[in-house]
Amino acid sequence: MNRRIIVAISVWISAMLIISACTGKEAPPAAGEGASADNITPAGEFPIAKEKVTLKVMVASNPQVEDFTTNEFTKYLEEKTNIHIEWEVVPEKSAAEKLNLVLAGGDLPDVIMMGVSSAQQMIFGSQGVFLPLNDLIDKYGKETKRMFEEMPVVRETITAPDGNIYAMPSPNECYHCSLANKLWIYKPWLDKLGLDIPTTTDEFYEVLKAFKNEDPNGNGNADEVPFSGSPNAWYAQVDAFLMNSFIYNPGGDRLYLVDGKVDVPYNKPEWREGLQYLHMLYNEGLLDPQALTQDSNQLKQLGENPDIPILGATSGGHMGVMTEFYGSSGRWLEYVTVPPLKGPDGVQQATFRPYQVGAGNFVITKATKHPEAAFRLADALYDEEMTLRTTLGRPGVEWDWAEKGELGINGKPAIWKMISDYGQVQNVHWNQTGPSFRTSDFRLGEVANPDKPLEDMLYKETKQNYEPYKVDMERVLPPLFFNNEQASELADLAKTINDHVEEMMARFITGDASLEKDWDGYVKNLENMNLPRFLEINQEAYDAKYNK
Repeated sequence: MNRRIIVAISVWISAMLIISACTGKEAPPAAGEGASADNITPAGEFPIAKEKVTLKVMVASNPQVEDFTTNEFTKYLEEKTNIHIEWEVVPEKSAAEKLNLVLAGGDLPDVIMMGVSSAQQMIFGSQGVFLPLNDLIDKYGKETKRMFEEMPVVRETITAPDGNIYAMPSPNECYHCSLANKLWIYKPWLDKLGLDIPTTTDEFYEVLKAFKNEDPNGNGNADEVPFSGSPNAWYAQVDAFLMNSFIYNPGGDRLYLVDGKVDVPYNKPEWREGLQYLHMLYNEGLLDPQALTQDSNQLKQLGENPDIPILGATSGGHMGVMTEFYGSSGRWLEYVTVPPLKGPDGVQQATFRPYQVGAGNFVITKATKHPEAAFRLADALYDEEMTLRTTLGRPGVEWDWAEKGELGINGKPAIWKMISDYGQVQNVHWNQTGPSFRTSDFRLGEVANPDKPLEDMLYKETKQNYEPYKVDMERVLPPLFFNNEQASELADLAKTINDHVEEMMARFITGDASLEKDWDGYVKNLENMNLPRFLEINQEAYDAKYNK
């Protein structure tokens, strides 16, 4: 699964830092010329470099990759391309802060292979920190051009308003990811207590009370955690699923469209009602206090608690958020999805993310002496076999090509099939770090295999329980680019506003702030932080591209 298709706006603050540090505007350097190009073979040929090239690549740590340096795919890639990668691995939790520091004047790597926002691309591209890739694409982009042909929305989405492409994407048309705001519940506990899957927020409340009070794991201890989550696990934030029973909550920066106008939910009365519900769960010991602070590993440890299950439910894009796919406990097979819950006012909806381009995934900086080699490396990863190798592992070991007559999950002739288990800590692939290219037909072209049911299960759970409730396309704000002035202003506004929303959401849920006494002040603070201008800038960018 593609890991953060839209990067958190909080990283935009780095734009302000670089602007304040710069005294002038550098012209973006030309790429694809000079001595380094003489060392590169023609597009599509291997090895890429005639004489070995070393690239310093900054990447965020991946909890399912043991070591990027000793990784089997890293070794294969070096042998295939004659490019050696010197990794700079930064902790996942502090990756955004590290990126900020580097872009504000730190030691630049050759390549940044982690989420870089559109605002950062515009500002640092125009400053010459990021190289424009257009000429490199024209000269060397064999697989990139194929990607543009098969998925035309990619080129449009990644092209900045100045006409340049500053970052390579990781398109991943993942069906179950397009409806990723799911809720997972431990089915054996429902069965033991004689409970049905809840259909309303009231029923969910009653189920959580039963989980807390009726000892569903049967050990005689009050150790059950009815509902948990994590602020940085994949769609596992406590508001990610439940708030959609009160008001549309698309996640991320929480921007959406209402009759063509950009809006947010977190200053509305319905948001307050949702917070009141979450506060009730917290106050009655049904919502895990650690859900507001724990990282993704801690949530998974909760779901995989040794010897006996203790986790009843959590939000999450898939069951690997709180369990280990194909793990020895087998609990990943025992959590099932809860369809969108009907709220007190009848609101019942599923978020929809049709734009799965994964922009900003691979940036080449001005520090590199080998821009051609760096681009050729990214381009190579869009090849079908390379994509399978970097996301799944070795052919004939972790996956293989489908045989004639085998059908995919989508019922069409299959393309490839899983051999080994997926989702565990390993050292044979990059687990979706870096560029790859997966269309919907490619993903659903996996052989439907009851012995490797993960993708088929996610497809069916999504089709049955979330597809019927997905919001209309008219509600979805497409990815936007901003000009330099807009991006600079957003850098400050977005950081201030989103930090305030997250802080106050936690305080309202825990009761540190009162929804009765402090709500009006919270909304007023959003106004003082210039939320109207924040929305106006996004509206300007949307109108410029879609309402010409």
